[in-house]
Amino acid sequence: MLPRLRRVVTSRTVLVLGVLVSLLVPALTLPRLPQVTLWPLLLGLLPWVLGKYLLCPLRWRALTDAGLSRRWHIRAYAESELLGLLTPGHVGADLWRLKRLTGTGLGRGDAVLSVGADRLVGAIGLAAFVAFAGTALPLRLLLPVVGVSVVAVVVVLVLRRVRPGLLPTRPLPPPRTLAHALVLSAGYQLSIAALLVGSVAATGHTVSPWVVLGAFGASQLAGAVPGPNGASPRDGALVVGLVAAGVPWAAAAAAVSLKAAIAWLPALGLGGVSLLVARRQHGLAAAAA
Repeated sequence: MLPRLRRVVTSRTVLVLGVLVSLLVPALTLPRLPQVTLWPLLLGLLPWVLGKYLLCPLRWRALTDAGLSRRWHIRAYAESELLGLLTPGHVGADLWRLKRLTGTGLGRGDAVLSVGADRLVGAIGLAAFVAFAGTALPLRLLLPVVGVSVVAVVVVLVLRRVRPGLLPTRPLPPPRTLAHALVLSAGYQLSIAALLVGSVAATGHTVSPWVVLGAFGASQLAGAVPGPNGASPRDGALVVGLVAAGVPWAAAAAAVSLKAAIAWLPALGLGGVSLLVARRQHGLAAAAA
């Protein structure tokens, strides 16, 4: 399974299609709007960048506890986000984080636990924040989470008996660490709400941050079906959620497209630069050797 995912990540066809689709969607939807103002979008982008590229790496570091610096996690996370945008379902992000962790000498099982725990805490934080906002998550969104958790427990029990070497050797994060990670996750959810509200406001419409966050939470179910950034089933579900909240179809599609398109700016500026620096350092080291 992992080799197949790696082939998807490195596929030039997938990369080109993902970039083209993410650029075509906003290009087709924005001209249909009578007015587009980018200032609200840029104002919403600032807290989201802090949430995505600072709070999320700190949450990942808290759950990993591998003795790696904050700077290492921030750089590795930024690099993974760029690769995630280039691959359907954001699978490239997780694969890159696994590669970076195992490259430091961390065992494969511990690396999988690190990335998996970060994903799980992020999902729990989203569900808790949406519930706090007063928006009831549909049962169909909770059932897959419960189902995946049950399957994960069964897989661990089977591996413990059949392939114990694949299991993590480190203990699970303590409750205090999990609470800390959930607080960081809540801060990230706030930044998502700010970006979505700014994206909708850029199209000339307004919507409650709580409603936006509820629509975003409900749309995550569609993330089980991978797709390119800006034109995935999850993005389509978010458009439907915004329309249900009273945003016109064209404005909802444009807002989601703007959100997806502007995510490339920090990904290229932070992740792209980090990858180039790492490549340059590797080249210098190879030349010196």
